[in-house]
Amino acid sequence: MVSSPHEAMHRIFQEYPGLFCRVSEVLGVAIAPPTSVTVMPTDLTENRPLERRVDTLLRIEMEDSEPFLLAIEAQGKKDPDKPASWGYYYMYLLNKYRQQALLLVVCQDRATAEWAARPTVFGGVGHPIITLCPLVVGPHNMPVITDVAEARKDLALATLAAITHAGDPDIGAILKTLSAALREAPEAIVDPIVELTAQGLGNRPAAQQWRNLVAVDLSFYKSPLSEELRDEGREEGRLEGRAEGRKEDILLFLAQAGIDVPDEARRRITGCSDLDTLSRWLLRAPAASSIEDIFAEK
Repeated sequence: MVSSPHEAMHRIFQEYPGLFCRVSEVLGVAIAPPTSVTVMPTDLTENRPLERRVDTLLRIEMEDSEPFLLAIEAQGKKDPDKPASWGYYYMYLLNKYRQQALLLVVCQDRATAEWAARPTVFGGVGHPIITLCPLVVGPHNMPVITDVAEARKDLALATLAAITHAGDPDIGAILKTLSAALREAPEAIVDPIVELTAQGLGNRPAAQQWRNLVAVDLSFYKSPLSEELRDEGREEGRLEGRAEGRKEDILLFLAQAGIDVPDEARRRITGCSDLDTLSRWLLRAPAASSIEDIFAEK
């Protein structure tokens, strides 16, 4: 399936090149809608052993101003080496293409976003030569879109907002809004959004919520990825059902044997989702004389 949230946070700009002008409005930077966008090679390596690659690089043209380069970096955590790399990217692009460049950093947590947004000064003591100030989007400044009509106005922005809010307590409502907004969209639009959203959520708990929404709200929609997500949802549902059955059987055996089950032990049984562990406890239940016999290490 898809690999990681890192890919989704920058690849969405390749799928929807005009997204940046809407993101710039969120950031308070006035950038006109592009007349054309070109996806550029991401290899910034010189003829030396050191290899450097930017995540996504776009050339953006506008009607009444000079074209510029947009370097997009997906940043999952704080990295003290990154600002130097970002400074290198800028100078390399300026020298190679003789065009000005902007750096956009996409984050999924507030601490990383605030770190990335801090200006980095390069130069001697008391004499700055270059100050690096990237544009940064993340859960601290991207809108929380829970209105279906608003999501339909700009599905690309709604998707990026969902990805950047992957760890937000309201992510369930955000994803529900996005899936509802996709119901009347053409398949060519639904396909990349379903994939990018699944990719952007990674292995977070919200990923299962998205699978369920694809299986139910978008059940009309057929694609290899949506079918895969639905199959995963059905399989996980079967496993959950088997786990619940084992929990009920364990508690039933203990009740029939007259064994007291303290609240802590009951929570341990009902909160377990590992089928192997539940099966082991179930096999012990008929012969148990106390609750400790169920949880014994041997």
